[in-house]
Amino acid sequence: QHKEACKKRAAELKDERLYARGHERPERDFCPICTMAIPLPVEKHSRIQLCCMKVICDGCIVADELRGRNRARSFAAECPPCPFCRTPSYKDNESALAMVQKRIDAGDADAKKFLGLHYLHGELYGLKKDLPRAIQLLTDAAEHGSLDALFELGNLYYNGEGVVKDEREAIRCWEKAAMQGQVEARHNLGADAAGRKHNTKVAIKHFLISAKMGDKNSMDYIKTLFEYGYATNDQYSEALKGYGDAVEEMKSQQREEAQAILNFAPSKFW
Repeated sequence: QHKEACKKRAAELKDERLYARGHERPERDFCPICTMAIPLPVEKHSRIQLCCMKVICDGCIVADELRGRNRARSFAAECPPCPFCRTPSYKDNESALAMVQKRIDAGDADAKKFLGLHYLHGELYGLKKDLPRAIQLLTDAAEHGSLDALFELGNLYYNGEGVVKDEREAIRCWEKAAMQGQVEARHNLGADAAGRKHNTKVAIKHFLISAKMGDKNSMDYIKTLFEYGYATNDQYSEALKGYGDAVEEMKSQQREEAQAILNFAPSKFW
């Protein structure tokens, strides 16, 4: 009986930590130039620089071009220098991978994650899909602090892609990442709770956190749960306000102008 009480209390403490932590996005989700949080999903509103592994928002990339530091050019022909460190860009797949390897040799966890993802998909820089190599790199990156690598590992374990399907390990990865502010991991915890576990109360707790960090998918889930009577009016209102505030904080005139330009002529910059 005492052991059962201890187990129950340990589980309660774990849940307290899980829901109390990770309400702020990690440093990597902020553009190092304008210092603003990058809209979600980050990869759709930014570009990673292979030379320094900095993630620069679209607004700052386009602004760098427009300030005249670089002439607008076709991305396919020649990439502009890094807007952050001004390192000349790569010229081909070989030089691109050499840049990444240099960062890996320096112990950069994000570089390991970057290369791991490209081995996972095998779609860029001439790399062929290599699941064992991808998992090795992502595991190493996660062990050295990459929250995005933890999130991706969670996905692989959850779906049994390249590894033995292990939902417990997937949840462990997502929980560890979510408690440090990885928004997509927090969302996945909510989706798993709502879907596989049919526990809408737990799902709403997770979705409230990620929605208030600016995640539209989580906001949409809460809206659906509200429409079906699982989420209360107060919960829906809280999520809607938090989501709206987060989105507003990520807006700027520079980003709006950049988006308009990219919508009109993306080949000039991408």
